Amino acid sequence: MSEHGEQQGHIGHVVPVGVYLAVFIALMFGTALTTGVAYIDLGRWNTVVALAIAVVKMLLVVLFFMHVKYSTGLTRIIIIAGFFWLGIMITLSCADELTRRWEIVPKGWSMIAPHIYHLR
Repeated sequence: MSEHGEQQGHIGHVVPVGVYLAVFIALMFGTALTTGVAYIDLGRWNTVVALAIAVVKMLLVVLFFMHVKYSTGLTRIIIIAGFFWLGIMITLSCADELTRRWEIVPKGWSMIAPHIYHLR
């Protein structure tokens, strides 16, 4: 009976304010880094670097602000399942996009508004 009373008074894991401040500073640094990298031409690596920074920032938010780092195993399994499902959706979307044989060739205004074209 005493265990039940203790469990009702349990408020969860208390994270020190310093941890939140450190994560906040890291997120602000990540935002500044993302902005700085946006002005540098890295060629094909622009997207890769921006996504890498975004993933690190996302992990900080999920682990600390959503308290997943301190949660039970079931919560971690649900989070992993959510990311697995996101991976499935991204894979299927990329598979759909990459298997289409489209060729986008703009036709100009004469195709869109033929009655205005002769005014030029």
